[in-house]
Amino acid sequence: MTRMFRGSIVPMLFVLGALGGFVLHAGAQHAGHGASAPVSPGLRRFTMEELHRSGGVPRGWRFTLPAGDPAKGRQAFAALECYTCHAIQGERFPASGGDAKSVGPELTGMGTHHPAEYFAESILAPNAVILDGPGYVGPDGTSTMPSYADSLSVTQLLDLVAYLKSLTGDAGGHHHGGAAEQAVADYTVRLAYEGTTPGHLMVFVTDLESGEPVPYLPVTATLSAADMKPRMVRLVPMVGAQGFHYGASVTVPDETEKVTVRIGKPTMQIMPSARGRFAKPVRVEFEWEGS
Repeated sequence: MTRMFRGSIVPMLFVLGALGGFVLHAGAQHAGHGASAPVSPGLRRFTMEELHRSGGVPRGWRFTLPAGDPAKGRQAFAALECYTCHAIQGERFPASGGDAKSVGPELTGMGTHHPAEYFAESILAPNAVILDGPGYVGPDGTSTMPSYADSLSVTQLLDLVAYLKSLTGDAGGHHHGGAAEQAVADYTVRLAYEGTTPGHLMVFVTDLESGEPVPYLPVTATLSAADMKPRMVRLVPMVGAQGFHYGASVTVPDETEKVTVRIGKPTMQIMPSARGRFAKPVRVEFEWEGS
């Protein structure tokens, strides 16, 4: 995501770094300050000593962006005239501007390509990740997307991210199934596909607790449909513009209805502190929507 917004609305209340101004759970208020908030499902309790021993955060801690309102986010998108730089198929916004210097990437279907935190970082700190190519990088080598850290309230940011995550329709050159990400066993598994010729099928496997990529895994993807002979594709570890993932150059047939991802036992040594984790092979099914 690059040049995405013009104009401004209510100033950001607070942003520490890119995302540090948020809290992980609504119930994590300091004792004695404000009314008690509802306890989040799966809330874990830690002592201050445990936090200090693990580097200031709980073991397995991972920041998760709170949910927003997609409808209000769409209103913010329109109010900021983001459509002048970003086209979205199926939306009734005015056409994006004709100036090549101001036209950013199309956002159709982007909701299934990136997690919410990636969108938030792109809005607050667009130079944290810079993608090469027209519409992404300016003459000075920095992102053409301006920062909106001082232009949005926290609530507006959450709503805007929720709207971007709701954009799950077909993106033409970007094509993938509707169920792009699932949590299973000790993993979060995300499926993505870039439909050039040949296409590039990607499976991102991260530790469910830490959010870190898990390497040294045997990963395969089986493409299937009622009227199609199943085709198994072996995915290999690789690093690209999308980061570390398991991938393969393959064109997914339009008639594909399901992609089944199988992850075997890791071939690396598991430390005693993680014993029992990553021990079982997993199988994840993704429904696939043909073009």
